[in-house]
Amino acid sequence: MQALNALFRPEGVAVVGASKKREKLGNVILRNMIKSGYGGNVYPINPKESEIEGLKVYPAVSGIGQRVEMAVVVVPAEKVLEVARDCGTAGVKSLVVISAGFKETGPEGMAREKELVGICHAHGMRLLGPNSVGLMDTHTPLNASFAAGFPLKGQIAFVSQSGAMLVAILDWSLKIGIGFSRFVSMGNKADLNEADFIADAAEDPNTRVILCYIEDVKEGAHFLEAAEKATRRKPVIILKSGTSQAGAKAASSHTGALAGSDLAYEMAFKQSGVLRVRRMSELFDLAVVFARQPVPRGPRVAIITNSGGPGIVATDRVEVERLEMARLSRKTVETLRPKLPLEASVYNPVDVLGDAGVERFSFALESVMADESVDSAVVLLCPTAVAEPVETAEAIVKAKARYPEKPVLGVYMGGESLASGADYLVEHGIPCFTFPELAVRALGGLTAYSRIRERPPKEELPRYRDVDPAAVKRVFEQVRAERRRILLGSESMEVASAYGIPAAPMLLARRAREAVAHAAELGYPVVLKVASPEIIHKTDIGGVKIGLKTAEEVREEFWEMMERVHSHFPRAAVYGIEVQKMYPKGTELIVGMTRDLQFGPLIAFGLGGIYVNLLRDTAFRLVWGMGRREIQAMIEETKAYTLLRGFRGEKPLDIPAVVEIIGRIGKLVSDFPEIVEMDINPVFAYREGARALDVKITIE
Repeated sequence: MQALNALFRPEGVAVVGASKKREKLGNVILRNMIKSGYGGNVYPINPKESEIEGLKVYPAVSGIGQRVEMAVVVVPAEKVLEVARDCGTAGVKSLVVISAGFKETGPEGMAREKELVGICHAHGMRLLGPNSVGLMDTHTPLNASFAAGFPLKGQIAFVSQSGAMLVAILDWSLKIGIGFSRFVSMGNKADLNEADFIADAAEDPNTRVILCYIEDVKEGAHFLEAAEKATRRKPVIILKSGTSQAGAKAASSHTGALAGSDLAYEMAFKQSGVLRVRRMSELFDLAVVFARQPVPRGPRVAIITNSGGPGIVATDRVEVERLEMARLSRKTVETLRPKLPLEASVYNPVDVLGDAGVERFSFALESVMADESVDSAVVLLCPTAVAEPVETAEAIVKAKARYPEKPVLGVYMGGESLASGADYLVEHGIPCFTFPELAVRALGGLTAYSRIRERPPKEELPRYRDVDPAAVKRVFEQVRAERRRILLGSESMEVASAYGIPAAPMLLARRAREAVAHAAELGYPVVLKVASPEIIHKTDIGGVKIGLKTAEEVREEFWEMMERVHSHFPRAAVYGIEVQKMYPKGTELIVGMTRDLQFGPLIAFGLGGIYVNLLRDTAFRLVWGMGRREIQAMIEETKAYTLLRGFRGEKPLDIPAVVEIIGRIGKLVSDFPEIVEMDINPVFAYREGARALDVKITIE
């Protein structure tokens, strides 16, 4: 992305707030720039000094008179706006604001941050921060941060919403020798955010895998589009914090994040191809594996071990990670059998036994890697008396070199006695773990990305040209005129019908004679329901009556229902009684929608009726990217699908009709962002067709 070249490959950098005092951040950042080996000109800015760290000092960026593409700002918050204006006038293209004192401090800081963004936009500058540690690129090289140290050169990009997390990871990476292409501390994300940096890293030839630590997503649609495109080229792995209620509250006070629904995040990551992890250790285990190993052709794993127990542990984990134990070919088995002890296992996992030396390990590994049914391998070594950790590591490296397209991971289950062998593996690009579960988990992530990369193109909802938005607008205008947010059942049915959703006809009656007339129009039998947005659970207070077959039954039930309702809710606003055509019972389903703050409409599907809370059989998707294929996949994730396709000899139900209803709901809630919640429960599915029986809609 050319837009961010001025951040990662700038022509001239100014450090505004540079200081002679070595304990000041202005001095630390200046020294970091110099020590990083940056090849361009560095200009310290301080109106009170003439020379700092051997460099000429300027009173303002506008006074330099040379091309400056990036300015790193570390002055008190109240002076940042003045600096930004000066940088804009000087033609600076990117601003890195280290200074704190913006939206994370409250309303005054929020106002200052908005003004800062306005200045940057007016001058065409991109803004990183404020409240940022800065950024680093090991390939430029460039260190525009106040971090202690500079990362080793590598192919991992790390983007963090937490500055403290970034500097801690940097320190840890230097200790264990992991290299990075770039580090980015996003700070308050006033302008540039995770989507921008994911998109740029996807274009960066020096980056092979993209890691993110985030507490929220600022622009949901921008993130989804950027991540979806990036993950088709490179793995994007995200650790999202603030998932618990307590965590969400903490996130709200840290860099001013607004925590959204974690379920919506889960779907956003799934649908855009992001690999989500739950632990910091998993984030970097995956990063190392992706940076050093190829993506496998498939899920079939071979395990070679000198101990049965760890081999079984690894095998158990294979299924958990949606991998498969490779079925070795007859040729491989017949090759292994004569050269391994009788007690050894020549099937997967291949157990070469505890007395195995390097020759036995090497032979088994070579034989297994040559098998076409093997996509990847895990080699487990336990510290027996005859174990040869370094020699075995050398054999693993040689075998890997002969089969470069197949990932190989090591597991050295021990301490000091195996350390030299483990170090040899790591030095030669083969990740080595202490326990088998960790290795298989990392391999699971690597294999999951092979499925992500090969996924079909993103879909869109069908256009549905037969919809009637004008009818929906008329209903919403009437509801707003009455200062309501919750639609009556008859209004909800009208909205659903306007978008081609097959809803059971329903008419509102304010008098008994109207109810009788409506019943005759709809045809018996009918259902009566009290019409009141204030009464949620109508059945509990006798507000629903089914199976009425005559005018007399309708008339009597109308008055009895009104009396029951007024007895239980004397102050509730009751608009009358709704009369609905009764349909034969079908398989009860639910289709619902809630609008997420970041990512928009989130659709739910599962078993409906009384089973919603009992079985919790529900699958979810964001409307973004939800075409017919994705709707079908959502349905297939549920137990409801077992019933729909025909269970225990029953004929299958009309799945395409259910897909159509979900798609049309997606279209409705996309066209009308004021719909914040929608609930159809139940939807009756039949062998032919489906019918929405109860629709609830809430608008802003």
